[in-house]
Amino acid sequence: MFLPLILKAQNSVDLNSGWRCIKAEDVALTGNQISVSTYNTNTWMPAIVPGTVLTTLLNNHLVPDPFYGMNNKQIPDIYDKGNAFYTYWFVKDFKFTKPAAGKSVFLNLRGVNYSNDIYINGKKLNVNASQGMFLRQSYNITAFLTNNSNNRLAILVHPAPVAGKPNGGQGGDGTIARNVAMQYTAGWDWIQPVHDRNTGIWDKVTLQETGAVRVINPHVVTLVPGTRKPEGIQAPAILKASAELQNTLGKSVEGVLNWVINGQVVTQRVKLTANTTTEITLPPITIANPKLWWPNGYGAQHLYGSEFKFTVGKDVSDKDSVQVGIRQIDTKWNEHTHSRQIFVNGQKIFIKGGNWIISDAMLRFSDARYDAEVRYHRDMNINLIRVWGGAIVERPEFYASCDKYGMLVFQDFWMSGDCNGRWTDPAKKDDQWVRRQYPDDHSLYLLSAADQIKMVRNHPSLAIWCGGNEIPPPDDILIALRDSLMPKLDGTRWFIDYSNSSDMSYNTEGGNGDGPYGIQNINSFWQHKTYPFNSEVGSVGVGDYASLVRFLPVVNRTMPKLKSGKEEADSVWDYHKYIGYQDFLMPYGEPKDLRDFAMKAQLVNYDQYRALMEGFSAHMWEWYTGSIIWKTQNPWTALRGQMYDYYLDPNACLYGLRVGSEPLHVMYNPVDGTITGVNNGFTNANNLILVIKTYDMTGRDSLISQAFISIGASSYQKIQSIKRVIEGLRKQEGIFLSLQLLDQGKHVKSSNVYWLPNEEGNYSGLQKIERASLNVSARYSGIRKVEVVLSNPSKSPVAFFNRLALVSADTHERILPAFATDNYLSVMPGETRKVVMDYQKNISGRPQIQIYGWNVPERFINIE
Repeated sequence: MFLPLILKAQNSVDLNSGWRCIKAEDVALTGNQISVSTYNTNTWMPAIVPGTVLTTLLNNHLVPDPFYGMNNKQIPDIYDKGNAFYTYWFVKDFKFTKPAAGKSVFLNLRGVNYSNDIYINGKKLNVNASQGMFLRQSYNITAFLTNNSNNRLAILVHPAPVAGKPNGGQGGDGTIARNVAMQYTAGWDWIQPVHDRNTGIWDKVTLQETGAVRVINPHVVTLVPGTRKPEGIQAPAILKASAELQNTLGKSVEGVLNWVINGQVVTQRVKLTANTTTEITLPPITIANPKLWWPNGYGAQHLYGSEFKFTVGKDVSDKDSVQVGIRQIDTKWNEHTHSRQIFVNGQKIFIKGGNWIISDAMLRFSDARYDAEVRYHRDMNINLIRVWGGAIVERPEFYASCDKYGMLVFQDFWMSGDCNGRWTDPAKKDDQWVRRQYPDDHSLYLLSAADQIKMVRNHPSLAIWCGGNEIPPPDDILIALRDSLMPKLDGTRWFIDYSNSSDMSYNTEGGNGDGPYGIQNINSFWQHKTYPFNSEVGSVGVGDYASLVRFLPVVNRTMPKLKSGKEEADSVWDYHKYIGYQDFLMPYGEPKDLRDFAMKAQLVNYDQYRALMEGFSAHMWEWYTGSIIWKTQNPWTALRGQMYDYYLDPNACLYGLRVGSEPLHVMYNPVDGTITGVNNGFTNANNLILVIKTYDMTGRDSLISQAFISIGASSYQKIQSIKRVIEGLRKQEGIFLSLQLLDQGKHVKSSNVYWLPNEEGNYSGLQKIERASLNVSARYSGIRKVEVVLSNPSKSPVAFFNRLALVSADTHERILPAFATDNYLSVMPGETRKVVMDYQKNISGRPQIQIYGWNVPERFINIE
């Protein structure tokens, strides 16, 4: 019998190691025979579970690393080989004692791609093969367990019925969308095909022991009326809770459902009829002076532990824990911008977001990787992550990291305009009308959607549900999602029919949409209005030299070159979806080699993403209510659109965006020379000192202005134009422009350094600037935490654009992930800057700090 899955078991055992597997064609036995423990599977290869067939083959050295060079082309594709090539048996032996009477044991699978037949101890568990990548499964296996506690589980995993042809189109020929599965695996403009289409037991497997009644799918709704602020005494909040109770016995059971949170206990006595699942709604409670959950940059992310428990007499039958963030999310239409506006706890939030595909293209997920990736997004000073519709509803572990770091989540369902027929496309097999009805099984789609909603709906970070990427689902799916499932299962969040819907954003000059995606003149971010809540806008994102050499073979470490106005790149660069810099590097001088190319690319990266977010912020509530960058991460070794690479190594995009997205920020408009301050906070920023200085290439400074200013709450303020002064100073060689906001204690609240070209648009001064005599020291300031101090002598040139990295003293390879409070930073003459770096993992050997800059030679600093 198929049953819905709980979030976390009372008595749970992981079955996520010790598996073996074999290609189904290579064994001539039935599942009944294979699942008997006397059958010898020692010759089968070790399997990765959770994982895919391809991750298992890679782990057993049977295929090369598909993320390196052109290796992916050596791996057979399922479209050419047929589904049988990637159909595998997975077997797990486990010990579990058969429970006493009145107790039950459940096998829980959180994700199998695509269909599966399950056998245990010689018997078939599921009468019909389970279908769909996104549907959790749970089975009562009590009667199947052996008396001697030695058990064997055998699962035959079949790929999705339609593999799709990877013909170079977005989602290949589009037919991958006939399945209820991810679409990117047939290839996209940022990834090559995943050749097994991620077939496998891709998510966690657990055993759970309960009493007669199981607590499943608990649900907590938090209501925070009024307009709140992060600090001070809070008015009460209202919490509503419910849970499903599953009676596993053939007779009625009477007991008590308890919910405990913040020391308060809610109790409901219930009587459950035999073999039923009943949803129980508990009386609402009030939390006095609650600690609220806020998005990143606006306040703290307070989380409350809570527990649901069902007892029969004095015995606990089952319990489940849920972390609760008390917050309320609302939206309303902004008539001035013609776009949707987001409110949290009654306060309007200017959305600064990033698009997310998936943590790893081959589904190699981990709590640590999720934490690192979401932390990088927190460090970018953004407040929202959109999970793109060609992938998955993200895992609870991802959402837990977003809860922790204050990332609102915009979650798409599994649709895309490319595959699902928004436009005609010669790369697609079926015409537009046929594709508009994908997937083949609408009932399975809706069943999967309902299940995934229940899986993640308790997370405070979840803010928006979206029907699909750039297209709504077919009408019957859309109506069911919007009008039935959402009101019933999760009625507190905004549901939008598709990602660039006119319900989200409408440009009166050109309808709704998204983009642009390529490199732009930074002036365009300031002077050209785009969609008022842009779900996808982005630019370039090549990593630095250390990043490139990790996946480029030596022979392919050649930089792209401009020929006849067109950029030409090596074949491996093209295979990894390189998006060009055109002639944007040339003002710095034609790159000499790959290392020089990568360094100059970082200058452009930093400028691009700083300008992007500054341009949007400078028009907040006037032109825009938000923007979401396409994209902030890559799940493989791509050469476009990323703030950090697949190996979790950040590039200058991250730090340019970090500066441009500061909650309190001062910036320079390159078009009209205006200095503008931005305050994203809920209170006025008063009595700030604005200091405007320039530095020439020798390091000589000029004070342009120093004055007290104030910036209103949640607004921008144009302060003054310095265009005439700047044009005069930059004329010959260009200059550095330093903007700082200080409080009355002279503490720096915002620091922003621009390097401006000469009147011809070239950085002639940078090309001949003298070396800076930068002094650098490093000391431990905590566990896995290093403080780096950078001091530039007063008569030195600007120490420009310095990259810090934590490296092994033995190999000089970077320790990843590593987080820095600033990077790619410039140090003015007479200035001292401090950067704190920390890392997650214990490492063997001695770490050092690597530093190099535009006019600072590379060196390695011992840590005191």
